[in-house]
Amino acid sequence: MENLNVKIYADGAVLSDMLSAYESGQIKGFTTNPSLMKKAGIKNYEQFAKEVLAKITDYSISFEVFSDDFDIMEKEADRINSWGDNVYIKIPITNSLGESSIPLIKKLSKAGMKLNITAILTLDQVRATVDALAPGTENIVSVFAGRIADTGVDPMPVMKESAKICAEKPGTELLWASSRELLNIFQAEECGAHIITCSPDIINKLGNVGKDLEQFSLDTVKAFNKDIQALGYSVL
Repeated sequence: MENLNVKIYADGAVLSDMLSAYESGQIKGFTTNPSLMKKAGIKNYEQFAKEVLAKITDYSISFEVFSDDFDIMEKEADRINSWGDNVYIKIPITNSLGESSIPLIKKLSKAGMKLNITAILTLDQVRATVDALAPGTENIVSVFAGRIADTGVDPMPVMKESAKICAEKPGTELLWASSRELLNIFQAEECGAHIITCSPDIINKLGNVGKDLEQFSLDTVKAFNKDIQALGYSVL
């Protein structure tokens, strides 16, 4: 793992999980989103964000705007930007009506904000995003490789081409989003992504990297046997 160039970011909104990942030394940044906050039961967005930022001051953390209206998104972005120097503002590539966020992205980037453009699934969206980013700014382009794979399409060609497009604008990092399994980390490395977001479930599997498969087979059988004993009955 130490030879990988791709940075692993923890994806979630449970503070204890975030701090555990932070203390592990394996994580280089964090992302959150509205769905994860809903799942975690977050009631006060700014209070949660500031609690996180008080404890994690040296790693990138992305917080997303909540509005579906571009004028309000702009105001939210300005508020989120004030929370800390390590904050990236997540902007969805469109609103829920399918209207492009590119004009807003251009405006926020020109103002020097660090942006994380999210919910990207096509190369056209990658191209439009990178073209909209102001030179000399720091940004993340989040391509949802896992969701591309969910449609039965191999995301690798899209991610490799996305890496080339992002390389045209220094300071722009490609993020492999919506990871589904540990293998995705090595796929992200292969395609030239700079970052991959991983859920706590995937992060907890990092200890399996390089594990002997014979031993892994035995461990699996032992786990089955433990469950058999807990059930307390047999076939015969």
